[in-house]
Formats: sequence, structure tokens, C-alpha cells
Amino acid sequence: MKISLFIPPLTQINTPYPATAYLKGFLNETAYNNCSQADLGLELILEIFNKKTISRLFDEAALQKDLSENVKDILAQRHRYEFCVDAVIRFLQNKNITLAHKICTGDYLPQASRFNALNEEVEELFGSMGIHDKAKMLCTLFIEDIGDLIIECISPYFGFSRYAEDIARSATSFDPILKLLEANNNSIDAILASVVDRHIKNEQPDVVLFTIPFPGNVYGAFKAAQHIKKNHPHIKILMGGGFPNTELRSLSDPRVFDFTDFITLDDGERPVLNILEYLEGKRELALLKRTFIREDGQVKYINGCKAPDIAHSKTGTPDYTDLLLDSYISMLEMANPMHRLWSDGRWNKLTVAHGCYWKKCSFCDISLDYIGRYEPASASILADKIETIIAQTGTSGFHFVDEAAPPLVMRDLALELLDRKLDISWWANIRFEKTFTDDLCKLLAASGCIAVTGGLEVASDRLLQLMEKGVSVAQVSQVASNFTQAGIMVHAYLMYGFPTQTAQETIDSLEVVRQLFEAQVLQSGFWHRFSMTAHSPVGLNPEKYQVVKIGPEDGTFANNDLIHEDPKGCDHDLFSEGLRRSLFNFMLQNCLDWPVGEWFDFTTPKTTLAPKLIQSHINASDGDDEKKLNYRICWLGRVPTFTVQGKNCKVGIETPHGIITTKLDLKSANFIEQQLSTDLVSVKSLVTLNDFLEQYTKETGRDREDLLHSETWSAIRNAGLLLLRF
Repeated sequence: MKISLFIPPLTQINTPYPATAYLKGFLNETAYNNCSQADLGLELILEIFNKKTISRLFDEAALQKDLSENVKDILAQRHRYEFCVDAVIRFLQNKNITLAHKICTGDYLPQASRFNALNEEVEELFGSMGIHDKAKMLCTLFIEDIGDLIIECISPYFGFSRYAEDIARSATSFDPILKLLEANNNSIDAILASVVDRHIKNEQPDVVLFTIPFPGNVYGAFKAAQHIKKNHPHIKILMGGGFPNTELRSLSDPRVFDFTDFITLDDGERPVLNILEYLEGKRELALLKRTFIREDGQVKYINGCKAPDIAHSKTGTPDYTDLLLDSYISMLEMANPMHRLWSDGRWNKLTVAHGCYWKKCSFCDISLDYIGRYEPASASILADKIETIIAQTGTSGFHFVDEAAPPLVMRDLALELLDRKLDISWWANIRFEKTFTDDLCKLLAASGCIAVTGGLEVASDRLLQLMEKGVSVAQVSQVASNFTQAGIMVHAYLMYGFPTQTAQETIDSLEVVRQLFEAQVLQSGFWHRFSMTAHSPVGLNPEKYQVVKIGPEDGTFANNDLIHEDPKGCDHDLFSEGLRRSLFNFMLQNCLDWPVGEWFDFTTPKTTLAPKLIQSHINASDGDDEKKLNYRICWLGRVPTFTVQGKNCKVGIETPHGIITTKLDLKSANFIEQQLSTDLVSVKSLVTLNDFLEQYTKETGRDREDLLHSETWSAIRNAGLLLLRF
């Protein structure tokens, strides 16, 4: 049996969405290892953005009537777009980097409305040396200008990271999607069909599986499936992924199965394995797992398989073969440094643990299996996967895509990476919890951590407690400072409009954010409007949170996003633009001395927070080593130099800020040299601080306090001696 795994358009064009790689890695370990995968979104973009296709699309656009001035401007420069497009794509694929100077210093690129936002701040942002980054941003605007023409003249639902997303979002009825599917193919649809045809011809699959993570993938998946059903009716089609998991749990519209044969929920490994066994006659239909089918014209949900899901540690290593890894396109859409990580560069995506170890946040879909069932993998298994993926892809950048990376698992993984001397760069989503001490953050940085994203959300202690976030503003301040001091970029997810949130709390939340940027412990952030979903505690029990569900009525297709009223809260929509503009400026370190009420064109209450509240929280961090006797010692630094000078010894300790010279008595110096050169070298055999100090007293006859309060101890701590909680 031959299987093709498809990522439908569109998710990201800078790096592959990992779901098919996860499934391919799992199937490699089974009898169904004859499988291939493709990113239809990337291939669709590559088929569009080349001289031949762009010329054809411009011809089609020129026939349209009532064109906007922007599209007229683009069409007037068509020869320049056609001339540049191939070179621009190669540049964004890092295959033609010398083009950067030409892009930045001349009139190489044609310009339409996307370039209107450029101003003197661009020069300030990139300076005279940021040629490559500036060129990447200009090329991104060039590509987006063409995208605007496509949206106006060819396909109104086109986008670079989503396709017809508005049609699929909150689609309680299948009717809008079906209407779009039954319409005549536009040119973009035709290009997608040609991409699908190429893979069907080359791979000759018996089964095609679409992973549908987001609403912006739904139309692309169904359009590709429609083409397969029409032209290759013998092929069986499976669908699964994040969108079905959250939106289609009450699916009852049989018309959906004109486009697919099976839709699975939650973890895909066991359901997909069972379906493949069924198709080969090795399993009865009634023994499928978490699978929708159509039978006798009606939708039927089957969950007769009693076997448990595949353990997270047994799902295999993600396999990225078959994907066009050297053809992904890195774009630079905005100055937000964390958004740049999302859209720029190719990252190997890996999951540290199944589910969320916290699973309490009231706005999150914690009732669903993919969040509610927590199951970590061991550090050694994770490191094995990392080594395999590096060898397979040739890149060593990793994005750990967990809901929240478990801090103790990340600690163990960091130690494993250091022990194996694996040189990687990685970033992850975290909770701002107190486990992330300054020393743990330094350990994570030493293992390759470059950035973390975490939920500060409403930045109000009352609301954080109401949403059961498990953190406080003080805690977030200290943890953000710990990461920043370790050289790790911090991005905060910010939320407004949570039930019962008042105007005062919104203003105070913005003041917290302002002070975090002012203290330079936060480098990036993004405001999200609270959304009430059916599988979250708020959606399941709205009365507890003093909101009223007013719709929509349950439909026969997608049911997740809920419309609600917040009679106890303020008019949240009023604050949207001011929150957005203020955050953009804060990230550039602009206007941090403004009263936060200045960002709004209506009267707001004054903040009730002290002007140095966040700094006081940061200063309250506990750095007393005497309270950490049960912590374990990890030495990451270089062995100091020891020079005997009579009865004493001069110690040269290399720190990140230069060499510090101190003095020790000979016995103490010999002990420190022995410990740092041999006994503490292996990060897998860590001793407690108490054991270390007892051994120190035994061998030197000196009091432990002498060492703990010495200049040498302070210098060694700064040079890489960490105290880690186990």
C-alpha cells in the first residue's frame, strides 16, 4: 500500500508544518512505511511566483474592470515584476544572497502600496550594515504587492499563511465552503490541481492523508481532495489534524464525505494505523479509533478500538525526507523579533511532551486529549531524535512546539545536549513559572536556547488568578528578567477582553507591559483578543466567569468558537488600536515615558500602579546560595588558572566579561581545581551543593562560609557554576 501525506495550503512558507513528518516517522516503524509527503502550500507558492505564471496572471488581471489604483500601478510596472520575480524568490531561498546590495541601493524592485509604510524608521531599524535584512523586508513587500493583485483580480481568498480562512472560521455550516468548492476553478485553484496531479502521477498512492491544522488550511485541503476524488476515485482519502480536533467533534453533515472517506480526531497514529489495517482487510470497520465515516448516507462516529494511543516516546522520529527543504522561502514581514523567528528561516519542529503539564488555563481547550493528556519523553530519546533530524535535514535549528515546554524536561534535555556536545539553536513556548531560576535559564542558554514565548496574558493578578494561569505579575517579571539576563529573547502573549476585565485593568495591564519593556526584560509581544471556545472551561461553564453565551447555535460542521457577551466588563473593542500601536512602539523602545492613556483617543482612567513596580519585582529575586544546599552543581565554565604564590594561590577565572583574578589558600585552591577539572565535568553526575561543601570542609579544614562568601566563589558562579533544582 502506497501512502501520500499532504500539508495543504497554506501554513508557512519558511518551514514545513511538522504533522506529516511526525506521521511519516511513525509509519516508518510499521508495515506501512511505503509513504511520501509533500507541502502543497510551498509548491503552490513556487508555481505561482515565477516569471511564466506571473505573466499569465497579469494578463488575466489586465482584463478585469474597475481596478483599484494600486492594481493599476502594479500592472503599469508588470515588466519589472516579471523581470525580478525569479531572482527575488531565489534570494528569499538564500540561493542568491549577493542580490541584497542591488535591492537596497537601487530602483531594482517595483513598488506599489505595500511600500507606502516605509519611512525613515526603516533606515534606523537596519542601519548601514543590515543590508541582507533590509533586502529581505523589501522583497517581502514586493511579494505582498503581487499577492494584493492576486486577491483583487484572481482569488479573493489568497494568502501566504492561510487560504480562505474566513470561510472556514466558525463555519457551523458546510454550505459556504461547499459553495466555494462547487464554483468554477480560478487560476490559483488550477495551479493547486496541477501540483496535486504531479504528486499523484509520480507517487501513485492508494491512500492520501491531509493534515489540516488551521482554518486557513480547510479550503485548500478540500479543494485538493475534490480534485483527487474526481480524477482518481480509487484513492482513499483521510483527514485529521488540529482543525478537526477542535472544530469537527460533532460533525454530522454527510456532504463532507463527498471529499474524504475518513476524518480522525486527536492523536493520529493509532487511528491512521487502524484505518490502513481496515483498508487491507485486517480489521473490522467497527474497530476503528476516533474516526468519522459516512455509512448509509449518514455520518457515523466509530471508536471501537480498545488499544491505547501510541506512547509519545514510541511515535518515532519525525522524518522530513521528500519535502523541498532547500526551497522554503524566508520572509521578513515586520520588526517584531519573535514574529521574525516564525516567518524567517527553516526550523526543525519537535514536540518535547504530549499535552500540557499545567492544563488548567480557563481560556484553553484543556478538555481535549491533545492538551489534557500529559506524557513527556526522556531527554535521551529527545536527543536521539535531534541527532537524527540534524543528520537528515542538515540544519540544527529547532522549534519545540509544545503547548508549554516542561521546565524539568527542558533542564534534563539541556544537560543531555551539553553532555553530547550537540551544537543547536532552539526556542520554545513556556509558562513564566518560578522553576525558571536564573541558573536554569543560563543552562538553557548554554544548550542553545535563543528565545522563549510565554503567556503574560491579561497582566493583572486578579484576572490571572481567575483564568487559573498559575503565575503572577511579580513572577513573570522575575522569570522574564532571568531569561533576558541569560541572553534569551522573551516574547509575551498578551490578552485583552477576558470576562469581567474592566477599563482600569486594561490600562493597568498596559502599564505592566510598558514597565517590562522599560526594564528591558521583555523584547517582543503581541495582543490577542480573548476568544471563547467550546472546549475551554469558560466555554463549558460561562456562568462561573460571568459571561453569557449568545451563539452560534450548534451546527452540522464546525463547532468551537462561541459568541458571548461580557456584561461585567468594559467595551473591549475600544482598546484594540491603542494596544497595538503602543506595543509596536515599545518594541522599538519608543515612547516609554508616555502615560499609557496617551495611546487612546478617548478618556481612560489613570494607572493605579507604582511607576517602578516591575523593577521592584525584579530586584526582589532571591540569589542567596545558602538557601540552595539541596540544589545540584553544574559547571559549564573553563577551568581557572592556578598560580602558586607562597602559601596562597592566585586564581584566574574566565567570565563572560573578562578574567577575574582572586586569591585562595593552597588547600582551597587544590580542592577547587580538582572539582572543576574532573569531578564536576560530567553533567550527568551532579552533586548537591551541601555534599560539595561538606567535602570542601573535610579536605581543607575550613568553614563552608569562608568559601560561599569569598570573591572566588562569586567569580566562579559568574563564570558558569550553576545551582539547579532537582
